[in-house]
Amino acid sequence: MLDSMLLLIPLSLLFVLFIAVALWWAVFSGQFEDANKEGEAILKDDDSTNADP
Repeated sequence: MLDSMLLLIPLSLLFVLFIAVALWWAVFSGQFEDANKEGEAILKDDDSTNADP
């Protein structure tokens, strides 16, 4: 049992560190700057194909 703990504890700490670094990168690289922009862009999308005959 101790052998598995010696393996699982460092692996879980590495996993938590990886998640923390990914969250840090997402927050400080501007991923959450304007969350509403993309949601509103779909409403303003004008892809009508009105072809004049």
